[in-house]
Amino acid sequence: MTKKEHMGQKVNPHAFRLGNLYTWDSLWYAPTKGYSDYVLEDVKIRKFLSEKLKSAGLVKIEIERSVNALKLRFHVSRPGVVIGRGGGNLETLKNDLAKLLKINLTDKRAMKIQIDEIVEVKKPDIEAKLIAERIAEQLVKRLPQRRAVSQAMERAMSSGAKGIKIVLSGRINGAEIGRREKYALGTVPTQTLRCDISYAHVPAKTRSGYVGIKVWVNKGERVIA
Repeated sequence: MTKKEHMGQKVNPHAFRLGNLYTWDSLWYAPTKGYSDYVLEDVKIRKFLSEKLKSAGLVKIEIERSVNALKLRFHVSRPGVVIGRGGGNLETLKNDLAKLLKINLTDKRAMKIQIDEIVEVKKPDIEAKLIAERIAEQLVKRLPQRRAVSQAMERAMSSGAKGIKIVLSGRINGAEIGRREKYALGTVPTQTLRCDISYAHVPAKTRSGYVGIKVWVNKGERVIA
């Protein structure tokens, strides 16, 4: 395997561009003893919110910690679903998170949960996570995989994407033997660090078995600050 193939297929595009185009989704400092606790807590928060805010079109969660506060920032395609009438959904979400993390909100000395900002995703059709989730839902409903993929690629390209690549692997279409299918439109460079690549890996748990869905979307080049 050549270096180009290795970097393109085996390295997460987001991790590969950390420091150049992207920053970390979790921003905090912890001593050596408390580091693992914070990591596990972040995983628990992300897993909980991914299920809770799925209908809002959740793309990304940013977690920031200070001495006595936990700040959360959501990137969603439908902010109104998160906020609710008069911000009612936000209060419910805070209470649910407090129960999950075992935080007593009435205690003034306890950790405070702050939903810092809700960022609206302007073009959901070029977000890899939302594309992968939509394809997964269609595969579970037994829609033909070629139709689901071609529709997703056409929507992405018409929304301004420079290129899109989708890879399905597993028991596609209920086949007894797992296989891998690759689809692509436009260009998705694997080595160009200035390219803004949206990437996601989502499982589709169909009746006949597991199908892994990987999506890469090239949003174009960005100026590196």
